[in-house]
Amino acid sequence: MPEFENFNVKTTIDCKQGAVRAVRYNVDGTYCLSCGSDKKIKLWNPASGLLLKTYGGHADEVTDAAGSCDSSYIVSASLDKSIIYWDVSTGAPVRRLRSHAGGVRCVCFNEDSSIAISGGRDNAVMCWDIRTRRLDPVQVMKEARDCITTVATNENRIYAASLDGCVRTYDIRVGELTCDKIGEPITYLAQTRDEQCLVAGCQDSVVRLLDCETGGLLSEYRGHRGDDYHIECGILSNDAQIVTGSSDGDAFVYDLLDGKVLQRIRISDNGGVVHSLATHPKRQEMLFARRRDMYVFSTDLQIEEEQL
Repeated sequence: MPEFENFNVKTTIDCKQGAVRAVRYNVDGTYCLSCGSDKKIKLWNPASGLLLKTYGGHADEVTDAAGSCDSSYIVSASLDKSIIYWDVSTGAPVRRLRSHAGGVRCVCFNEDSSIAISGGRDNAVMCWDIRTRRLDPVQVMKEARDCITTVATNENRIYAASLDGCVRTYDIRVGELTCDKIGEPITYLAQTRDEQCLVAGCQDSVVRLLDCETGGLLSEYRGHRGDDYHIECGILSNDAQIVTGSSDGDAFVYDLLDGKVLQRIRISDNGGVVHSLATHPKRQEMLFARRRDMYVFSTDLQIEEEQL
């Protein structure tokens, strides 16, 4: 197994959009998105820090965004209770979808980007067929008892994490729901690349590794601080390290197998919650959001390779 290389800051971007609520890579990691409290989404080149486009159309803070599988569309979620489907190149909203009774917290695409899945403060998960002109959701799941914090999907399943302390798995093939109770409010959920495990960030300052098939707890990672914030977590492209933000201005990289802290990344000396992050789909690279800034971190090895 390759030795762990420490991460170093590569680019710091002042997003100039108020507080940055979420940062996300596109499907191949060439571009990234930042969601702001100024009601806008911005598209960036993370390598150069160049702003490529701004998307404006929401009436409240943008909480989440996702790029389609061919990077030609974006879907975004907002506290204005709507989801907007954007054309990347023109910057125009193609469709605005409204059915949530509260602010929309999270959104994602299915594998071929034909369906958008959203979760909201109204405790509902909704599936939208965005290739048709239909404005109503094709399916509504209302089993959760508190705000949905993350929706994730693969070919056969939809995962929904909620502040009620449960991960709900909707098996699309057989139409079954499985509910795995963690017992602590879950603020974020990420899938490993091999789709065998889920990484759940919880409000008790513990990140938990869950088995997708059984729902069993495989490991726990402690060291960071949650402090009632919506702190995100992720898994690096090699499926060997887990990363999480922290309320003390740091980010933590854990070894997936033994749970040790491999690196405590100091994002800023003057505090600020590191709440949102994204891991690059192919490289040892990460995005972090803190206050109004977005940070791009990668390993020494990569920076040296790029300079050669």
